[in-house]
Amino acid sequence: MKLHELRPPAGARRKAKRVGRGIGSGLGKTSGRGQKGQGARAGGGKGPGFEGGQTPLQRRLPKRGFTNAPFKREYATVNVEKLNRFEPNTVVTPELLLETRVVRDAKAGIKILGNGEITRPLTVRVHAFSRAAAEKIRAAGGNIEVI
Repeated sequence: MKLHELRPPAGARRKAKRVGRGIGSGLGKTSGRGQKGQGARAGGGKGPGFEGGQTPLQRRLPKRGFTNAPFKREYATVNVEKLNRFEPNTVVTPELLLETRVVRDAKAGIKILGNGEITRPLTVRVHAFSRAAAEKIRAAGGNIEVI
C-alpha cells in the first residue's frame, strides 16, 4: 500500500453541508440561520467567555502572581544521538550545528539532551547540557564546554 492509495473507511467522512442551494435542500434561502437577528449575521454571535451580560469570570477574578514569561530562555534542543554524524574528535559548536542543519534556529542558545547513544569522542561547546547528555559524552571519551 502506498500513501496515495490510502482512503478513509466508508462512512468515516461526513458530506459537507451545502447551504443556500434551493428550497428542496432544507437549507435554502436563509441557509439554516433563521430570520434576521444576531445569529443570522456574518460574524454574529458572542465570543467565548460571554455570560449573557453578567461580568465574565475572567473579569471577576483578580490578577494574581508573577510571570517571568517575557524573559523565559527557550533553548534549541539536540539529542546526543544526532552528534554521531560528526567525525571523531570534532569540535562541535553552535555555528557547526547551524551550518549542518542539525538545528534550524539557535533561539536563546543550544542545549544537548541525553536521548540515544553517542559512539565517538567529541568536544561539544554549547550553552547547556542535561546531566544524562554530559555523562554520555564523557563516557564516549569526549569533552563538554559550556559557553
